[in-house]
Amino acid sequence: MAPDQNDRLDDDGRPPPGSPVLEAILENERNRRYLGERLEAAGDRVDTELLGDIVRHGPALEALLKEPLDRREIEDRLDISRATSHRYIQWLDEQEFVEKVDGRFQLTWRGAVIAEEILRFEANVRTAHSLTPLLDAVCDDHRDFVLEPFVNSTINVAEPNDPYRPVERFMALVRESETFRGFNTTHMAPLALGEFHQRLFEDIDTEIIYLPSIAGKLFETHPERAKKAIKRGHLALRTRGTLPYGLAIFDERVGIGGYDEATGIMQVFVDTDEPIAREWAERVYTSVRDDSELLDERADPTR
Repeated sequence: MAPDQNDRLDDDGRPPPGSPVLEAILENERNRRYLGERLEAAGDRVDTELLGDIVRHGPALEALLKEPLDRREIEDRLDISRATSHRYIQWLDEQEFVEKVDGRFQLTWRGAVIAEEILRFEANVRTAHSLTPLLDAVCDDHRDFVLEPFVNSTINVAEPNDPYRPVERFMALVRESETFRGFNTTHMAPLALGEFHQRLFEDIDTEIIYLPSIAGKLFETHPERAKKAIKRGHLALRTRGTLPYGLAIFDERVGIGGYDEATGIMQVFVDTDEPIAREWAERVYTSVRDDSELLDERADPTR
């Protein structure tokens, strides 16, 4: 039988709190749009020149974040001259980012925080660049999608010479899984793709949340197979009036799909096995599921 998520809800019907890491990520995302206003209200904005200097000294901060180093080690690690290392150390010392202990330079608490934030910034910029096709496909009104869980992800984008690459990646993960849960603005895979619907109706325990019109089309295309799968408890099909994007939860990985609005064809599929991504995906899925309706084999999903 398809997995039941009711035990994942608190008494008020909301998803339970996540791990401290996930909660921090979500809180940062909620505050993201208001950071500028909050900084302006505080009246103490960081000078843009200082921000640029911090980024330029990022390699030195990262090196010292790993371990304390003497001047020669800094030069070797960063492949810089003695004069350059002197300027680096002098600037870091002026900002109180480093202190010298037993002949080696180590980050102060302040310096360590700055170094970690520089790495976080770089990771998010890198992720934003690589996930641009997906971000372009995700509706601007849905801000529950966050970047951090997908820093280390596999990205497949449809190309003119390989338009089905995202679908092929999606199907490879379906083949590896014994259970599948997800929601989507269109069909998870084209209705003509027999292998997926074979898995959907007969081989894999499945729970899918579709728009009513999409669920209706599934019933129309595969009426008997869909009804039998639902009646057996092998397939749980739910509907919801609006959905933000495509979310897929496999046995080992979670994925996000972006679709062409005109054709409904998958344009990009991003997946990862990072635990924080699975926690995020479970949280989002539970929230969406709680606001959906379960269909039985006799239901008309278009009503």
